[in-house]
Amino acid sequence: MRAVILAGGKGTRLRPFTTSFPKPLMPVGDIPILEIVLRQLRMHGVTDVTMLTGHLAYLLEGYFTDGSHLGMKIEYIREDNPLGTAGPLRSLTGKVFDDFFVMNGDLLCNMDFSDLMKQHKSEANPVTVSTYVRSEKIELGVLKVAEGGRVYGYEEKPTLRYDVSMGVYAMSPSVLERIPDGFYDMPTLILDLLAAGFEVGSRRHDGLWLDIGRPDDYDEANYLFRNDPELFLPGYAPPSR
Repeated sequence: MRAVILAGGKGTRLRPFTTSFPKPLMPVGDIPILEIVLRQLRMHGVTDVTMLTGHLAYLLEGYFTDGSHLGMKIEYIREDNPLGTAGPLRSLTGKVFDDFFVMNGDLLCNMDFSDLMKQHKSEANPVTVSTYVRSEKIELGVLKVAEGGRVYGYEEKPTLRYDVSMGVYAMSPSVLERIPDGFYDMPTLILDLLAAGFEVGSRRHDGLWLDIGRPDDYDEANYLFRNDPELFLPGYAPPSR
């Protein structure tokens, strides 16, 4: 099974650390976040990885090399110019012939990748999006206003809940042919598929999910992994110091 890892971003939200250090190599506990991701994927049967790189690509390539130390085969595709979160997938057209994962290289979760792929294959949709319920508290009073300006409701500091994309997808190879040359983002791909009449699946994850690009999530990831790495990597033993 194959996974495509999006690892070309500049990590602007974690500056100044990511000015000279690629975000996927940011340490969580004593191990880079992307190494945790790759170890998780290997546990779920992924043996082939295509890593799409850009910012400080040589550091990622130097650290992970060919992937043999992780029991994987890793190949790299460098972006000369930013192509968005879906644009780089165009280069895989004609090279991938089975359903595969696509995911960001800077997230930490404990989802069951095998179940995601199982659902994707059974529903036979072109894309299945992993989702997570995110709560956002609005620190203001929110009015409900009808046309004409009449107020018909008032809610003080509500908490809104949204199904958000986790940055983890299962995809079918047929999707690749629909990706145009140039810059193209994942939300645009999903909307274009829907506009063309395709169904897009989703699978909600109820466990842990942290976006390492958010400073608060990064701090929490370090806390959780240091205290209980088996939440994310069963059987993992930190190296002795």
